[in-house]
Amino acid sequence: MSEYLQKCFSTAKINGLSLRNRVIKAATFEGMSRDGVPGEGLINFHRRIAQGGVAMTTIGYCSAEADGRVTDQMLYMDEQIKPQLQRLIAEVQQCGSKVSGQLSHCGNFSKNRQFQGRRPLGPSFGINSVGIAAGMPFAGSLSIAEIKERVQTFARAARFMKDTGFDAIEIHFGHGYGISQFISPRTNKRTDEYGGSLANRMRFALEVLAAVREAVGDDYPLLGKISMMDGVSDGIKIDDAVEIAKMLDRGGIDALVCSGGTSSMNPMLLFRGDSLLHGMIEQEKNPVMRMGLKMVGPKLFRHYPYEDTYFIAQAQRIRDAVACNVVYIGGCNSNRDIERVMAAGFDFVQLGRGLIYDPDFVRHAMADANYKNGCSHCNKCATLIEHPDGIRCTER
Repeated sequence: MSEYLQKCFSTAKINGLSLRNRVIKAATFEGMSRDGVPGEGLINFHRRIAQGGVAMTTIGYCSAEADGRVTDQMLYMDEQIKPQLQRLIAEVQQCGSKVSGQLSHCGNFSKNRQFQGRRPLGPSFGINSVGIAAGMPFAGSLSIAEIKERVQTFARAARFMKDTGFDAIEIHFGHGYGISQFISPRTNKRTDEYGGSLANRMRFALEVLAAVREAVGDDYPLLGKISMMDGVSDGIKIDDAVEIAKMLDRGGIDALVCSGGTSSMNPMLLFRGDSLLHGMIEQEKNPVMRMGLKMVGPKLFRHYPYEDTYFIAQAQRIRDAVACNVVYIGGCNSNRDIERVMAAGFDFVQLGRGLIYDPDFVRHAMADANYKNGCSHCNKCATLIEHPDGIRCTER
């Protein structure tokens, strides 16, 4: 086994948290939390991933509050699901893995039919594209007081997550969700201290990071997922992302996960490979949304052919610019890919679809220096997030 594979499969730490290797399960919303409660399927899914040898698995989309969910089937951090979360965490930890939770907020787009507010709120007034069929066509703009309260909402959720037993938290700064909407000039049209320059647009993100850090303490691991590019002409570009990463590094983040694309504007930049569109049309139950997907889908779901380690050039710029840990994500599908990532100086690697295809990825990779994962990047798994049974690999 090469020195770089040895590095990947050796023990490591993030802010004092000991990990058995450097492979982390990426946050992927599995659609296994019926009515917002972690179900047996979700527990079994993450336990199986842990049994396969990953260092840490990430529970995707842990919303900071009830109105922070895109759908009412997503988790939000509340005492009523604490026992189920604690069971999930305990069962994963018994398999030797740690558990991170992806702390998120939908911001200005939601189709949550249990929405308690008048409309979703983000940095600026706009169209709530995913909520049209749910009777929520518009998104409102947060007032300064509401921004301050949302910062504290993140802090309260983080405190709850630490108390519940999560080993780490990954704050979601990317993919067009609530914090990202402030960072991106595409969605932030404010003219006050939270809009305009990149420094102003980062103000909310840095306030959230500071409040979460205060809530969990200096010795608790905080990761942050960022988008290195939005994939739209008036969005974040890689030069912006380098500065964003530096700001978060100075703000005290322990590790940055360098991703790209946006769920609502250019999702295929993140996924690569076969389009999500056909599967999403098949799964969509609302006829209005299904028609909308057919009409705008070809423009929204652009074609990006899959390539191994497809984000490495952009992520390398982040790696070179910051002192904190950097987690590589994007097309790491074999030991050869892992070697390339480790040789480039990355500290950890996150895997998503590869672990859905083969939960034993780590065990197989450790046993066979020539291991190559069999995922074809058909992306059908990702189209099943609203299926009654949740996501699964359709090729196995």
